[in-house]
Amino acid sequence: MTPLDPVTLAVIQNGLQQVCNEMDLAFVRAAFSPVISEALDRSDGIYHRTTGALIAQGDLGLPVFVGTMQFSCEAVIARAKDPKPGDVYIVNDPYLGGTHLMDVKFVKPFFYKGRLFSWLANTGHWPDMGGAVPGGFSANATEVEQEGLRLPPVRLYKEGVLDDEILSIILSNIRIADQRIGDIKAQAAALAIGEKRLTALLDRYGEDVVEAAIAELEARAAQQMRAKIATIPDGVYTGESIVDSDGVDDKPLLIALTLRKEGTELYFDLSGSSPPCRGPMNSVIATTKSSIYLAIKHVFPEVPINAGTFAPLHITDPEGTFLYARYPRPVSGCAAEVSQRIAEAVFAALVKAIPERLFAAPAGTSGNFALGGFDPKKGRNYVMYLISGGGYGGSRALDGISNGCSTIGISKTTPLEVIEQLYPVLFEEYALAEGSGGAGRQRGGFGVRYTVKLRRGEARASFVMDHGRVGPQGAAGGGDGGVNRVRVEIAGRAYVPPHLSKDQDIAIGPGDRVTVSTPGGGGFGLAFERTPELVAVDVRRGYFTRPEASERFGVVLDDDLVVDIPATDRARYGKS
Repeated sequence: MTPLDPVTLAVIQNGLQQVCNEMDLAFVRAAFSPVISEALDRSDGIYHRTTGALIAQGDLGLPVFVGTMQFSCEAVIARAKDPKPGDVYIVNDPYLGGTHLMDVKFVKPFFYKGRLFSWLANTGHWPDMGGAVPGGFSANATEVEQEGLRLPPVRLYKEGVLDDEILSIILSNIRIADQRIGDIKAQAAALAIGEKRLTALLDRYGEDVVEAAIAELEARAAQQMRAKIATIPDGVYTGESIVDSDGVDDKPLLIALTLRKEGTELYFDLSGSSPPCRGPMNSVIATTKSSIYLAIKHVFPEVPINAGTFAPLHITDPEGTFLYARYPRPVSGCAAEVSQRIAEAVFAALVKAIPERLFAAPAGTSGNFALGGFDPKKGRNYVMYLISGGGYGGSRALDGISNGCSTIGISKTTPLEVIEQLYPVLFEEYALAEGSGGAGRQRGGFGVRYTVKLRRGEARASFVMDHGRVGPQGAAGGGDGGVNRVRVEIAGRAYVPPHLSKDQDIAIGPGDRVTVSTPGGGGFGLAFERTPELVAVDVRRGYFTRPEASERFGVVLDDDLVVDIPATDRARYGKS
């Protein structure tokens, strides 16, 4: 039996995965911020000692961080001078392999028997990094400094000791600094767990065997991805998607993708997209590439995740577009919003090539809502950050999921009971957004609608969302999903942001309300081909109204919500 027999290889593969999963769990259980501990906006992984390439990532981590953390590790490796055991580097610079400033990376060299074996890294979404507005989602920032504190790779821990001077600089520039101490120690503790578990794996199988397994797993992932790509017909496919606006100039931004498939390779060209924008919807190159990686992983979920997975994916740097942001372009919307529009363009291109594996567009927004203020009852400031789900697109065989997580992650809405306990707000409504699913043979899933009221104190609300101008695309003749809507009620008067789902620093007081309706998924196939009884069931459940059933599906129901077959035939086929 050789060291790399199939059983040993499988055990090591799962062992590496388990190391990352335990880091994820340790991070979640120790973190102070609900966006990490409840909404799961974080990720952990193992990376190559010289290239920063991905070795393994936890099952519970956000897919968008798969690519970006590789680039962050590469940036740390390039700048790290004589790393020592116990060192931990902190970095959130978006232009050095990051996303937006709130996604803070910790990168730690892992030594085994005195030799650098790999790097361990994680990302956690901090609820605030300073900047113009609480929560960091400045909807009309025109330079990155307005979005918060930007950290190049610096050693926050030096040989296991927290550097109080660097820590004091960070805490002096962010809101709610006392809570960040808990997140910092949780993030570092997760890496310490990774050290212990990875050391145990190496002790059991030996350094040479584990290194050989890592190389073999990377080669196999590349081979598996190429085998999947081979099932796509050779050719050139195009896909487009729209970003509502950049938050400053009220005009849409175009993502134009040309995808070329040759043999077992895919080539991505985004050079036809809109030029750099003034507002915060620019995307750094690490996020742009990671968005393509995660989109392909959505299409071929069977392929394991490591650097080999991405070897057959060739992405031309889209220089001169808003998808290749350079300093000082603002980028707060890149990870949570633009990334999903990029993935949507990939889906729109590939659904023409392999419709049996694809689906209509999902909601494609994280619904970023930040509320910052002072709670007079507790006598302290707070920053509440909320993300929300939306509808998934229908596919050839199935209707879309309702209230699914965003395209880029497994993150979810923090339980309302937790939010109400921590912050001075009350949720008056949390329900499906009826009618938001796109019409189709298989309809899209539904978004959510919620109304939150400020109970006491004064606060400032900010939004960076998308799909407020046009809904998620239908596929194969299906209808688009419903759009994102934001409405703020201030002293009984309704306010709708000029940029629809983007605005910042809206002052609200006790009794004022914010209502958000998230997009539904696109429909798949012609709506008039949907089985009439399925439409009737949706109406009985309150998903659609009788007029919507007639207008969108050509299905006529009587007063008892039973299908009127002759009237339906006339509506659909013009039969007398």
